[in-house]
Amino acid sequence: MTKYAIAINTGRCVGCHTCSLACKMSNNIPDGMLWNRVLTEGCDVIDGAQGTYPNLERNYLPLACQHCENAACLRACPTGATYKDEEGRVEIDYDKCIGCRMCMAACPYNARTFNWKEPKRITGADYGHKDVPARKKGVMEKCTLCPERTGEGKEPMCVAVCPAGARVFGDLDDPDSEISKLKRERNVRILLEDMGTKPQVFYFE
Repeated sequence: MTKYAIAINTGRCVGCHTCSLACKMSNNIPDGMLWNRVLTEGCDVIDGAQGTYPNLERNYLPLACQHCENAACLRACPTGATYKDEEGRVEIDYDKCIGCRMCMAACPYNARTFNWKEPKRITGADYGHKDVPARKKGVMEKCTLCPERTGEGKEPMCVAVCPAGARVFGDLDDPDSEISKLKRERNVRILLEDMGTKPQVFYFE
């Protein structure tokens, strides 16, 4: 079996948003939408700071679908549109999605976005990987872990472009993989661990 996952070194993340923009370009994501966001922890604005001057600090938290092993979105989906594939990714069958947004409400990570309108792109045309499926008005979208790239043996786009090398992609079912060693040997942070969703994205410093 395969269980793809991503580990993010928050100590290396510089908040440049290259991952977000590259994801958007590779996956033909419409205007006004991101699958991959870089939040500034403890702030409600991008690039804010915590503390009182001069004792300030800033920490970034890249956030996208956590591809949970026990995904709440999957359990909430009434049509089977949300499913777990053979590589451990949580995916969406856009033809089965009826736009009920039950998955959106169930996701504790706010990782899903909905096409309220017919998708538009500032270029006036589609862009990105040729095999990324088109989405229409009335369906959900989210990070897919780039099956079009990983199926060719490449890393997801957000991992490939990170200029700080903050992201590691790999197979958690391979005990010798770098990501498995990171999870075993480092003090990792799992978001909302008490929810029992068992995310396949984790953080470390």
